Amino acid sequence: MKIGFIGFGNMAQALAEGFLLKQAAVPEDIYACARNWEKLEANAKKYGICPCRDAAETAERSDLVVVAVKPYQVEEVLTPVKEILKDKIVVSVAAGMPFETYERFLAPGTRHISTVPNTPVSIGEGIVVCEDIHSLTDEDYRQFRELFSQVGVVVSVGTKLLGIAGTVCGCGPAFAAMFIEALADAAVLHGIPRDLAYQMASQVVAGTGKLQEASGTHPAAMKDAVCSPGGTTIVGVAALERKGFRSAVIDAVDAVEHKKK
Repeated sequence: MKIGFIGFGNMAQALAEGFLLKQAAVPEDIYACARNWEKLEANAKKYGICPCRDAAETAERSDLVVVAVKPYQVEEVLTPVKEILKDKIVVSVAAGMPFETYERFLAPGTRHISTVPNTPVSIGEGIVVCEDIHSLTDEDYRQFRELFSQVGVVVSVGTKLLGIAGTVCGCGPAFAAMFIEALADAAVLHGIPRDLAYQMASQVVAGTGKLQEASGTHPAAMKDAVCSPGGTTIVGVAALERKGFRSAVIDAVDAVEHKKK
């Protein structure tokens, strides 16, 4: 499958990197266009992919087209190429652009789906949230899932939940990175070298997430399993509770949702 990126910013590059890492595509079958030609050339050279002069060239050379421009640019960029896109699988990664919005300006019959991936797709450990309403054929959808499941877990939600799912999955890496940084800072405070502190903190987060996913254990039960009566861990948990750790995380997500309105 030949993959085209209309827009080649951070998310598009993360996807391209993931596809290449997981050998879901070869560099010569990935095409991309962007407004800044010099920057595009440099990024294309880094990944070994094919730079295109415009959206029309990208779409014509691709079987699956990833729409990765800013949401406010989508209609302006896609309208001139909507006839070309009629014969492609169109996958949106633009936040806040659900199925019905695309239906207003894409050509009738265009096969498209809206998604919200997150940056860990670059190492094949991301999550790709999909809107459950789409116009892909069964075969299109099979090909889409086969490709994107190689760079992350593919989940489907209703249109009303696409925004909050995007916030949790898209903003979550920033929140998790802040926790990793803070945990590492605490380690450094008590004598652990910085590089080792980051390694330890990152593996704690990655391992705990994988354990929960594999076991299906409730996070509270996982926490309880580490907290012996009168032990050290419960002292730390109590300190986090006094500082409002959980409510701060909830408030962060809530603040993002209110910002969207």
